[in-house]
Amino acid sequence: MNTQVVIIGAGPAGLLLGQLLHNHGVDAVVLERKSADYVLGRIRAGVLEHGTRTVLNAAGVGTRMEAEGLAHEGIELAFDGQIHRIDFEDLIGREVMVYGQTEVTRDLMDAREAAGAVTVYEAEEVTLHDIDGDRPHVSYVKDGVTHEIACDFIAGCDGFHGVSRRTVQDRVQTFERVYPFGWLGVLVEKPPVWPELIYAGHPRGFALCSQRSPTRSRYYVQCDGTDDVAEWSDDRFWDELRRRIPPEAAEVLQTGPSIEKSIAPLRSFVAEPMRFGRLFLAGDAAHIVPPTGAKGLNLAVSDVVYLSDGLKEYYVERSSAGIDAYSARALQRVWKAERFSWAMTQMLHAFPGADPFDRRIQRAEFETLRGSRAAAQALSENYTGLDF
Repeated sequence: MNTQVVIIGAGPAGLLLGQLLHNHGVDAVVLERKSADYVLGRIRAGVLEHGTRTVLNAAGVGTRMEAEGLAHEGIELAFDGQIHRIDFEDLIGREVMVYGQTEVTRDLMDAREAAGAVTVYEAEEVTLHDIDGDRPHVSYVKDGVTHEIACDFIAGCDGFHGVSRRTVQDRVQTFERVYPFGWLGVLVEKPPVWPELIYAGHPRGFALCSQRSPTRSRYYVQCDGTDDVAEWSDDRFWDELRRRIPPEAAEVLQTGPSIEKSIAPLRSFVAEPMRFGRLFLAGDAAHIVPPTGAKGLNLAVSDVVYLSDGLKEYYVERSSAGIDAYSARALQRVWKAERFSWAMTQMLHAFPGADPFDRRIQRAEFETLRGSRAAAQALSENYTGLDF
């Protein structure tokens, strides 16, 4: 098989890149190690930045998002039971969209199928060849048969543990911060406790009240990084959540049996550069942020916007300027998002070994956001998304 771009990974980053390239008239084949059902079964975040929403609509995959997504004009910040609303619309005239990453993936899958574009699921033993040459190729095994795809470029959108970053692991400079806790998340078929998301800092640990639809909610509590999800019964989870969120929210919280429960570790991670010859890294293959800032999916979107623009410029305008600038352009936005996610994590979580001074600093951060319009505007600008 021959194509212009091979995309490794059929998560939202890879599928969106495929959609954008298709709209630009660039041929691409997507390879995915797992099945389509497995990809759709992954429960992930669902807060879309203003720019991400714009990109999905411009790509022609935003119809269901606009019909079913929940637009939010702000968030609630809580600290030791006190609550303060950050009003995005008033502060900077923007909003975010709550729409599950699984739904974004489903919309992109449907669009790719409608376009007749090639996606190979359950592609095993994916291997990248000659990424520094003029004509790289990718091999994989499907149903016991080895296949090869010749291409011009390879886009590694296959996540932190994927083959793309492993292929260049001896050439990557990595920057990492592993946090000593995780997030225990529960999905439940109950209406959201509050009209907007609540980010709560508490001496017992962080908590988040999020949502997926008017009838489905997603809740999180900070837990020890070594915890096993089996240690957390539903009753234990709800008791802990009630302790950490503001009393007015705890009083109206509707609980029920969890339909999904998992623990996500927290880390900050960046790989530099994001280009190696004919291979480009994008999304979680290049960077991971703690979920406190709601940046993971949104950073993947900005990566593939920059990359698709560069590839369009290469094929349509016969210029390599865009792809040559890709890594530096993407990393500039990545590090700003890393900083914001780190700052939100520092402000709201209970860190092992923290002393009264640390707690007072966290309170001062909260009080600054309550008392300073400029500080609240800066948070709003970063949360709703910096311009691409």
